[in-house]
Amino acid sequence: MGEQQDIPRASRRAPIVEMLAIALPSVATMMSYTLMQFIDAKMVAHIDPPNPAYIAAQGNGGIAAWLGISVMFGTLMIVNTFVSQNLGAGRGERGSVYAWTAIWLSLAWAIVLIPYGLAMPAIFGSMGHPEDVLALEIQYGQILIFGSFFTVATRGLSNYFYGMHRAGVVLVAALAGNLCNVLANIPLIFGSAGMPRTGLAPLDALGDLGRQISLAIGLDGLGVPGAAWGTLLGSSVELAIPMIIFLGPMHRTFRTRSAWRPERRAMLDVLRVGWPGGVMMLNEIFCWAVLFSTLIPYAGKVAMAQRTGLPLDAEPVDSAGRTANAAAWVALRYMHMSFMPTVGLSIAVTALVGKCMGMGRPDLAARRAWLGLAIGVGYMSLAALLFVVARRPMIAFFVPQGLSDEEVARFLEIGGAFMIAAAVFQLFDAIAIILSGALRGAGDTVWPGVVTVVLSWVVIVGLGSLLIVVAPSWGALGPWIAASLYIVLLGLAMLARFLFGPWRRIALVRVEEGEESS
Repeated sequence: MGEQQDIPRASRRAPIVEMLAIALPSVATMMSYTLMQFIDAKMVAHIDPPNPAYIAAQGNGGIAAWLGISVMFGTLMIVNTFVSQNLGAGRGERGSVYAWTAIWLSLAWAIVLIPYGLAMPAIFGSMGHPEDVLALEIQYGQILIFGSFFTVATRGLSNYFYGMHRAGVVLVAALAGNLCNVLANIPLIFGSAGMPRTGLAPLDALGDLGRQISLAIGLDGLGVPGAAWGTLLGSSVELAIPMIIFLGPMHRTFRTRSAWRPERRAMLDVLRVGWPGGVMMLNEIFCWAVLFSTLIPYAGKVAMAQRTGLPLDAEPVDSAGRTANAAAWVALRYMHMSFMPTVGLSIAVTALVGKCMGMGRPDLAARRAWLGLAIGVGYMSLAALLFVVARRPMIAFFVPQGLSDEEVARFLEIGGAFMIAAAVFQLFDAIAIILSGALRGAGDTVWPGVVTVVLSWVVIVGLGSLLIVVAPSWGALGPWIAASLYIVLLGLAMLARFLFGPWRRIALVRVEEGEESS
């Protein structure tokens, strides 16, 4: 009874129901993104003639684009906090200002990223990637960068709806955008030649439809760059749907159209509190980019060179590096299946913690965070079990066609080892994801950002590089083990911060509204 009396009428329901009302649409949204990436990778793997370079180029180009996008993407996650805390404080209309702030900042950042997109040929050219990978990863990355407004603005507006506890709007938009992406991918990647059979009945049916569309409009397939264009088309649809709802039905209650002018104070709020999230995401993606684009392929080459006595520039050695790179990206696709739903759950935890903090109830905020953590740990523990038991068929599903028996065996061996290592850190990944979301909901962003930066450089980059030197026979598994240790340490750090940190004393909305802080 005591817990219920201070809660607004809309939230007077069992905590698990309140959590799931936001979490289920958020989780479904994250799963739809994961499914889109999964299908994209499957399509790219079927480009003819078969070549592991296609998967590697899509992964390398995509992560390079995310390096630029991630800064504002991570910064705008704080929009969820400001909107939810204002909602909890009874100022729901104030959230409209932060939604528009997200849109204006997305536009400004898309302009800032143009020089980065133009510099991609020089950036990738300095990495020593094979020519067949180099050209494709540059094209893929540039397309995503030049269309980054749609990606960033979509996430910014999504954070507004999460903060308003209307996650269903984001889910509908994501499903529509992802369906558009898949339908567009088929003609854009394969053209009138059509997509080869994948063994997935729904995807094969869409492939037949895509081929008819290509024949009707006379479109030649673009290969890997076509997947990037499909992603942008899907993102534009995903932005349009919540924008229509935001400007239409939401206006009657929250005056959304009236708040369109850029507001200096709101922009400073978002940048002041959100910048650690942007730096954290940029840094983490950069370190993972180093892992996937440099350390893992190089470690694979070093191991093969040591085994055969061949120089690093020999074709069999180069092929070993490409195979290790492709196998790592496949393992990451399955990791997305575990951590992306947990990210969706973390979004719900951020919104609930933010609302409770806006109500002045850190005790409720803590209970919601522990509830979210219990759910996240349970789910990712099941994922860890699946990674171990079914690792071989899961990796085999993505084996590129046309590889020799020796290359297939190496692909399965490396990919299976990656899956076992990933299973080890699933529990700690859940802790890191959920509790970082809880801390963000309270406005505690700087400490998690600093810890993430330090750990990622020391462990992923530093230890990953060291293991190539001191344990070259481990091959690509060495840097992967370093990345696994990073996640374990990050999870423990976030747990300690939540248990002993000062987040309960932060009064973000009351301070920014000029009221006395408690």
